[in-house]
Amino acid sequence: MSVLFTFPGQGAQRAGMLASLPDSRPVRDTVEEAETVLGRDRASLDTAEALADTETVQLALTIVGVASARHLEQAGGPAAGVMGLSIGAWPAAVVAGAVGFADALALVARRGALMRDAFPEGYGMSALIGLGESVVRELVDSAQADGWIVHVSNVNSDQQIVVAGRDDALADMQARATAAGASRVVRLDMAVPSHCALLDDAAAALGNAVAASTFVAPRLAYFSANARRRLWRSADVRDDLVNNMARTVHWAASARIAHESGFALAIEMPPARVLTGLHPAMDGPGEAVAVVDAGWHNAAALIRRAGTIAD
Repeated sequence: MSVLFTFPGQGAQRAGMLASLPDSRPVRDTVEEAETVLGRDRASLDTAEALADTETVQLALTIVGVASARHLEQAGGPAAGVMGLSIGAWPAAVVAGAVGFADALALVARRGALMRDAFPEGYGMSALIGLGESVVRELVDSAQADGWIVHVSNVNSDQQIVVAGRDDALADMQARATAAGASRVVRLDMAVPSHCALLDDAAAALGNAVAASTFVAPRLAYFSANARRRLWRSADVRDDLVNNMARTVHWAASARIAHESGFALAIEMPPARVLTGLHPAMDGPGEAVAVVDAGWHNAAALIRRAGTIAD
């Protein structure tokens, strides 16, 4: 049974997530490398105030994702594939061997700064729960026709669609979605309007910044939650990382593709259980587990068990 490591995106963060990582050699080495590359200590990335900044939160999530995966690889065994949502694609690419950790940190810092500076205030994202994609797209089309700045950004599951845009447009979308029968509308902990055309210019600027960095073909299966397929070539992974901030996320569809490719155990890296909750129902054996629910010991045991089944 092949193991897939999954990495959550921005909005999953919480204060103290770096401090709560296990005290193991892989974690210490990862955090120490990050501190050296960034010139910042762990504590400066781990407070609620620090995590309110887009650049800092993306760096912290990248460090947590890589450190967690490296710990589980030592404690339980290696994954055969990876998939991340938005910024989660960056630690996924590091774990897959497609880009070095130091290069990834430098580019993530640039990514976060570009996104923050493009929309320093007045924008964000909201999850519309209980409505299908076609209904939400009709609502967005109608809102855009009325002059509101709003876009579909994430198709996280069949009944959870995220929209991105200006604060007043999100308030308008809440009213429209509620009238259309949404069970809930949740404003996400996001300060920028990700995964839509509003970030096209920021993605283009990040594309210019990656020219000096080295990307190679991933040694593990790398699934793109934007492209909805496995990416094999280094150039495709680089393009995915650079442009995913401006491309729609299709998490449930991508998870189905990974499952159909033989990945029957998905382990979600801390600090969240977001992706595990979005994992679609599948035919055949399989499970999705978050480390924050299972605990480090049990997560490692599940990975070892999966390796035994595969053998």
